[in-house]
Amino acid sequence: MERYGEAALGAVPGPDSRQNEGSLTSTLRTLVFFAALMITLPIGLYFSSKAYIFEGTLGMSDRDSYFYAAIVAVVTVHVILALYVYVAWNEGSRQWREGKQD
Repeated sequence: MERYGEAALGAVPGPDSRQNEGSLTSTLRTLVFFAALMITLPIGLYFSSKAYIFEGTLGMSDRDSYFYAAIVAVVTVHVILALYVYVAWNEGSRQWREGKQD
């Protein structure tokens, strides 16, 4: 087993390490952004579409407006998930291309 000196152990990380930290930060930002969307957007659209669109504009009953507002919320969740997959796929392929050029 080879022993390393203290200078080698405390060496400054190379450029690959900094690039990985940047991609990790970017990935984490994307995840937090879409997690916040997953929490706020479906709930907000559920209540706003129930009150303003289905009951207010279309004059539906409480029971019908609950049903259609839930459909709006579920469709919103699916759209957000699809957008997350799309963004993550493009981000991963971009990072792969940048790493391949080095």
